[in-house]
Amino acid sequence: MKVIALMPMKGNSERIPNKNLKDFCGAPLYHRVLQSLLDSKHIDEVVINTDSEKISEDVARNFDNRVVIHKRPDEIIGDFVSMNKVIEYDLNNTEADYYIQTHSTNPLLKSETIDGAFDKMFKNKEGYDSIFSVTRLQTRLYSSDGSPLNHDPEQLLRTQDLPPIYEENSNFYIFSKSSFKSAGGSRIGDNPLMYEIPHIEAIDIDELHDFIIAESLFKMQL
Repeated sequence: MKVIALMPMKGNSERIPNKNLKDFCGAPLYHRVLQSLLDSKHIDEVVINTDSEKISEDVARNFDNRVVIHKRPDEIIGDFVSMNKVIEYDLNNTEADYYIQTHSTNPLLKSETIDGAFDKMFKNKEGYDSIFSVTRLQTRLYSSDGSPLNHDPEQLLRTQDLPPIYEENSNFYIFSKSSFKSAGGSRIGDNPLMYEIPHIEAIDIDELHDFIIAESLFKMQL
């Protein structure tokens, strides 16, 4: 069974310039999650779809032929191009039984977590077609009009006693070509599983303060 990881990266980043190549504890940011992918017992190859020559050159200098570059074509370059279009391009240019799509901005994601998600997917593949990462929320939530969504203010249960709900955290998605196609070009299939991961691992770097927090937590784990 062949598994390919997809980790798309664009060169331009508005909020943190050159984010993917920014030094994160002694190495470019994207190296951290890429190494977790390479350390997974299930992943055979990693495809990096990018419009950046600098990223392509850095990959060639630092990684072996298990990491493959897909030069992003002009028609899927831009801030408003759907990620599913990028994934579709990579699926059309590779052959694998399963794919996992991740982001370079989740440096605390562990290979053990990735392996656990694959183990769950393979164990349940007869009944489910995909799996995606989530984080548990047990807090009092309200709609924009101030009405409670998941609790009764008159009962005031402890937050740990509230029924959990789950946030799609975009850390990873595991799927096949057939599930992607069946779902109309979506990485979440028609019958998906959720895979809960710790809040710390799910940290995503969008703003500079996210970078500082993630780097501090990463150093604490060394």
